[in-house]
Amino acid sequence: MEELLGALADPARWRLVALLAERPRPVGVLAELAGARQPQTTKHLQTLERAGVVTSQRTGQRRVYALRPGPLRDLAAALGRLADDADRPGGALETFHRYGAGLGAERLAAREAGWADGRTFAFARSLPRPPGLVWRHLTEPSLLAGWWAPQDLRVSALVFEARPGGRVVLEYRDAEDPGGSDAVAGRAEGVVDEVRPGERLRYRSSPVLPNGEPAFTAHVDLGLRSDGAGTGLDARLRITGSTVESADFVAGIEIGFGQSLDKLAAVLAAASKHDTEHDTEHDTEHDDDTRSTR
Repeated sequence: MEELLGALADPARWRLVALLAERPRPVGVLAELAGARQPQTTKHLQTLERAGVVTSQRTGQRRVYALRPGPLRDLAAALGRLADDADRPGGALETFHRYGAGLGAERLAAREAGWADGRTFAFARSLPRPPGLVWRHLTEPSLLAGWWAPQDLRVSALVFEARPGGRVVLEYRDAEDPGGSDAVAGRAEGVVDEVRPGERLRYRSSPVLPNGEPAFTAHVDLGLRSDGAGTGLDARLRITGSTVESADFVAGIEIGFGQSLDKLAAVLAAASKHDTEHDTEHDTEHDDDTRSTR
């Protein structure tokens, strides 16, 4: 595939492919139609033949070249799959464009300090685990690290002291940057305001600008309630102290915080499935032991 792409990348060779798509032609005619010298045309055709996209045969004093459609169809299919992967509904490219649209709008709105103050964002999730376990995932750093970052990002630094006045520090990087060679994708610092285990958690968090100053303060209020065998999670985020420079951060709140909560739901669902499989395996072993004693 790489050899084929390299062969087709040259405009002169691409012109020859287009001519051969019409009908097989000899070297001399191809050179004339392409407006090139015959030796140069021969070299291009040999490159295309090595790449498998054309074939040739000698007829008397002439060498006639013909197109091989198969490799082009294979290439078209491969390119189509790449396009489909990138363009899948709800995929990363769609999110990229959504963020880009929001970014433009927020930058236009951010004309003076306080421009986003009072803005609120609300989220709700139904989580397949009891409130006690959800609470642990909200407050224990080792569990927080598994979900507290948007898609394609990883937590690279984390402090969460689950007590009133406790510190909050969150830093994240690209998930494919384990060595930290790329810039930090985001960092926020804050403080815990209220802790009611299994019921309510409130904290303040401020994204940090490159100059070290806070972009704004997000007041986060998380409420938990029993929801059948699981937990209903209601999250509310309110902005204060917004700076002109905070537009890029504000544009990412709805997408980023929502993706983080989706990751939390996925982590809890995976844990629930694991527990169910473990219980089923245990019950099977118990039944086998019971039968063996009969």
